[in-house]
Amino acid sequence: MGMVAMTYKLNPNSEVEDVDAEAIAESVRALASDVYDVQAVDVKPLAFGLKFVQVHVVMSDRVGGLSDDFEQKMTLIHGVGEIEVLSMGLL
Repeated sequence: MGMVAMTYKLNPNSEVEDVDAEAIAESVRALASDVYDVQAVDVKPLAFGLKFVQVHVVMSDRVGGLSDDFEQKMTLIHGVGEIEVLSMGLL
């Protein structure tokens, strides 16, 4: 067992007006802890002036459910809509 690296795409919630991608990025950075090593958070263009947040995080694969827990924490951030896993791999 070791570490797993995951890359997520956080899309803006279409039901929320004036979603601030930078605020979402800051909230995701605040999730960093001794369990979740948030290595990169980038705001990228989506379409028509919308932006999405791409997150790269490393966590242990020894404890089951850590990725689900991290995803749940991200869904609680204001303005986050759909969360998509772009990549996942063992380190």
